[in-house]
Order: sequence, then structure tokens, then C-alpha cells
Amino acid sequence: MGEQAKQQTADPYLDPMHSIGYLARVNFRMFSKLLEQLTLPHGVSAGQWRLLRVLWEQDNITQRQLSDRAGTKEATTVHAVRSLVSAGLAKRRKDTVDRRKIYITLTPRARRLRAKLMPMVATVNEVAVAGLDPAEVEVTRRVLAQTCLL
Repeated sequence: MGEQAKQQTADPYLDPMHSIGYLARVNFRMFSKLLEQLTLPHGVSAGQWRLLRVLWEQDNITQRQLSDRAGTKEATTVHAVRSLVSAGLAKRRKDTVDRRKIYITLTPRARRLRAKLMPMVATVNEVAVAGLDPAEVEVTRRVLAQTCLL
């Protein structure tokens, strides 16, 4: 057996196609790109989408809570919130007691977009699982959900 074959047998994760992290990242990027193709005609970028999903579930939360729930760094959230405000999708409001806290609230336009954009999630997921056996999809979903808890 050649040296390279021995090394790959010893550590199969050296091949990106065997790395769960690499495959998850590539798939995330593909999901995000497809979804953005569907949402951009409505004026919503991928970065805005992530925050809108959180705010549609619970509006009027602090910027820090939004960052935590969206799984983004605070600097990224600040930039995305600015983008939402510029697009007329959100408003910022400082807390009257603790001026360090900034609350993010959706505009009526952003609330109306939910009914148009949420069905696009189903479209992207249908494309992703096309041709797969339902049992394979369920195992994949269970494994990915488990790793979210790490």
C-alpha cells in the first residue's frame, strides 16, 4: 500500500469529501445561495434573511439577543441590522432605562414579507432532498439536529 493510501486510511477526514464539517459548510453555502436567488427579487439578502427569520419568531428583541439567536457575531449583526433599517425592514430603538441596549423591531413591510418568503424555505428544502429516500432524509435531519446540540 502506498504512503498516501496509508495516510488516507489512517485519517479519512483529510479528504474533504469525508469531512462532515466541510460537507455541511458546502451544503450551507449552496442552500444560502439558492434561497438568496429566491429572496433577492423581494429585496432581502442572505444576511438579512437570517435576522428576519429570528425576528419573525420574536420581534422587538435586543440586538444582542438577535445575534445570539441568529448565531452571528455581534459585528455581523450590527452590519445586517443597518442593512435591514436601510431597506425599511426594521427599526432600532434604544432602551429608555439602559441606553446600551438597542431593540430591533420589524416594520409592517417586513411582517408582510413573511407570507411571501417563508414558502421559499420549503422550495429550497425540496430541491435539496430531491431523489433521496425519505428514510435517508430523516437520518440526515436527525444527525444534523444532534450536532446542533454540541
